[in-house]
Amino acid sequence: MTEKIASPLEEMRQDELVARFPEYITADPRKGYSGYLVKAEKLVEVATSIRDDLGYDLLSSVTGVDYLPDGLMEVVYHALRTTGGSPLVFKVQVPRDDPVLPSLVSVYPGADLQEREAWDLLGIRFEGHPDLRRILMWEGFAGFPLRKDWREVYFEEESKPFKSRWPDGHVRRAEDQNPFGKNIDFSVDFDPDGWTAEKDSLLYASLARSNRPDGSSLIKTDTVVVNLGPQHPSTHGVFRVVVAMDGETIVGLKPVMGYLHRNHEKIGERNTFLQNMPFTDRLDYLSSMSNNFGYALAVEKLMGVRPPERAEYLRVIMVELTRISNHLMAIGALLNDLGAYFTPMLYALEERELILDIFEATAGSRMMCNYFRFGGVARDLPDGILDKIRKLAGDRLPRRIDEIDLFLTNNEIVRSRAQGVGVLTSEQAIAYSATGPLLRASGVPYDIRRADPYGIYDRFDFDVAVRYHGDIYDRYMIRIDEMRQSCRIIQQAARDIPEGPIQEGKPQYQVRVPAGESYGRVEGPKGELGYYIISNGKPNPWRYHVRAPSFINLTPLETMCVGNKVADVVGILGSIDIVLGETDR
Repeated sequence: MTEKIASPLEEMRQDELVARFPEYITADPRKGYSGYLVKAEKLVEVATSIRDDLGYDLLSSVTGVDYLPDGLMEVVYHALRTTGGSPLVFKVQVPRDDPVLPSLVSVYPGADLQEREAWDLLGIRFEGHPDLRRILMWEGFAGFPLRKDWREVYFEEESKPFKSRWPDGHVRRAEDQNPFGKNIDFSVDFDPDGWTAEKDSLLYASLARSNRPDGSSLIKTDTVVVNLGPQHPSTHGVFRVVVAMDGETIVGLKPVMGYLHRNHEKIGERNTFLQNMPFTDRLDYLSSMSNNFGYALAVEKLMGVRPPERAEYLRVIMVELTRISNHLMAIGALLNDLGAYFTPMLYALEERELILDIFEATAGSRMMCNYFRFGGVARDLPDGILDKIRKLAGDRLPRRIDEIDLFLTNNEIVRSRAQGVGVLTSEQAIAYSATGPLLRASGVPYDIRRADPYGIYDRFDFDVAVRYHGDIYDRYMIRIDEMRQSCRIIQQAARDIPEGPIQEGKPQYQVRVPAGESYGRVEGPKGELGYYIISNGKPNPWRYHVRAPSFINLTPLETMCVGNKVADVVGILGSIDIVLGETDR
């Protein structure tokens, strides 16, 4: 498998861009790399031209990279056109000892949370960012944990397998080395005696500036600041929302995340390529098959391998079952958030359990499936499971989706709580880098399976679901529509699946991945799930970055909530459909 090349029209437009900025843009000369290197001083102007002249209107991904041996920090941008096609990659390199470059929030507002993440974990400073604070770590945290020279407590080695565990097995318990006993471990540079408790001063100062162009403070008026979460069932996990209200009307809102952060990407850079596959399960832990798919695509691009035909069909069947499973959970939880009894969620979970039965029979696990492999899948379907899939997708699931539609869609309470609430226009959705159902419910029919097909999706007949009001109601309806389309895809795949091998080559225990970069992306149930991988030819990735839709889709949360009532926040958040394992990573 090779990277898709740009169309002649795309190449012509990109050549025009280079010709316009000949002193500031060059093609990336590194072997195995693609895209363009842009000088930092012209980044905003070049990005504006990429958006306005080339039509790359959505900034999908922002990735920071630490090139420690070269003394450089690099920021990699993936921009896409919502009319379709492959992403355009452009990059900026800055000195590692003073990594400063302009913020692109003024051009692409969707860069907001992603730039904060690069600052938080790598120490890359974005001048002009309106709210450059830590986002996954806490204020006062010592150091930038994704830097290559950062060392955590009880650091052993740069990469796995650690020699203390294999082959000699001299394992020692970290708890036995903790000078604070069973209390928390502290990073190497952290002094607990000289630290004072976090006051959230930066957070509340940021909230005070919300929606006030003159910078005047909201806190001095008759507003009330309320914290929702982090320990509350309505926040769908350990997630916090700080809301400023005038009466019960929201005038400012800041999401606070990171309570579940475990530095998934640092772990991924210590693991071997193959060891990372089960770790992807634990991102969106309701959609592990889709998580596997995106990572497998990224590594397969570097390895230049393609799965056998049967494996391609198995992949599609599993990820479309995953989409239905996810949306059933999302709809059930949303109805609960809107004030319904738990009955609709139980009704949806019954069908989800039948899908998980198939996953368990095939992969051996109901949630953490670890099913995909580079160049195929781990195992074939057991006897009788294909017939079960055909009956489920051809009969039972369509009937149950129709029943959910019948019971809920015209329900007076659902309509009154959802219609016209939490509106996100198509222009706002694109600007804030929204993807998945959140984008399509705002009238933008962008689906990677159609816009930039991967695997064998170009063989299937299905429609891109789209709705046009951009409110809670349409985000509910889009998931009903998508479940029906997933059933269509599964029916075709189960009908046409050929016999044959399920893995290219021998079973994998270790892989060597050629040096270079790749970006693998899939249309996950929650939006674009992308993996940016850099290999230096060793068994472990040099850079492993996850473009998490649950994280990025929170960027427009404040815009969607301002002007609504505090009771609507719960429904708006539920309609985005986030999972904190993916948000926090």
